[in-house]
Amino acid sequence: MKTILVTGGAGFIGANFIEFILEEHGDYQVINVDKLTYAGDLIHLKKVQDHVNYTFVQGDICDRALIEMLFTSYDITGVFHLAAESHVDNSISGPEVFIDTNIKGTFNVLDVAYKYWMESPGTYKKGYENCRFLQVSTDEVYGSLGEKGLFTEETAYAPNSPYSASKASADMLVRSYHHTYGMNTVITNCSNNYGPKQHAEKLIPTIIRKIQENQQIPVYGDGKNVRDWLYVKDHCVGLLLAFEKGRAGEVYNIGGKNEMTNLQIVRLICASMDILLSKDSGTCAKLITFVQDRAGHDYRYAIDASKIEDSLGWKASENFKTGIQKTIAWYLNK
Repeated sequence: MKTILVTGGAGFIGANFIEFILEEHGDYQVINVDKLTYAGDLIHLKKVQDHVNYTFVQGDICDRALIEMLFTSYDITGVFHLAAESHVDNSISGPEVFIDTNIKGTFNVLDVAYKYWMESPGTYKKGYENCRFLQVSTDEVYGSLGEKGLFTEETAYAPNSPYSASKASADMLVRSYHHTYGMNTVITNCSNNYGPKQHAEKLIPTIIRKIQENQQIPVYGDGKNVRDWLYVKDHCVGLLLAFEKGRAGEVYNIGGKNEMTNLQIVRLICASMDILLSKDSGTCAKLITFVQDRAGHDYRYAIDASKIEDSLGWKASENFKTGIQKTIAWYLNK
């Protein structure tokens, strides 16, 4: 049985991933380390908290002694590195914590893994030859697109916010450990995730919550910024495929092929909520309120996922229409 360390496993993507891997892939022992900041909540792991193959450790990835203890105590042979400060608005108002967690924290986990698994550059310790470090990143490292074109794995990095700059820096560290030390690493860049367990500050949970509370729904600028939306379970499937079957040193983009403007997202959810809450058509849309745009707001993100589709056989199972209905239902039940 392979023992993997999942960093940030009490967060949105991490909690969904841990639940997915424990319920559908019984050959993994999962060690979850999470600081439990505002973005992490153990309630999201209630279904698996007593699973025989699951262990939770509260702690900070910036605490190197803790990370070293986890590797030696549990004999970690794989890492899914998801822990990160990820809210763009927070990175604008307070960037320092993004530098600490996303850059220093990544370095700690990466360097401890290297020294635990490898004797020297290019030489793995006996029994650790198949260990792998998976860095979970974002399409925001690529910057902003115009009305046409897609991000590919060859697109040059051009981050535009402190958040995306910190993630780009972390990706470059991971890349350097592969090229310098021969470490078995894989990087994935995903588009905007949505689905159950997402933090209330994000766009889709905010829309649903504001409608439930009959409050104004804030929309940045003119609402025409475009994002590609990926259902979180599809992302989890892609992460495991990249970890198990991806080539060392490669980058894989994971996208949902669901491009929509922010305003389209809001209106679609409003229309669905009108029906679910037995309101007259157009009632929820009256709550839409345009607010001052975010500083440096990227216009459009869109991912070309053909590499992971063609080489690893990944394919998104949810389109936005099916995924958003599952998402709304989860939040209403919550």
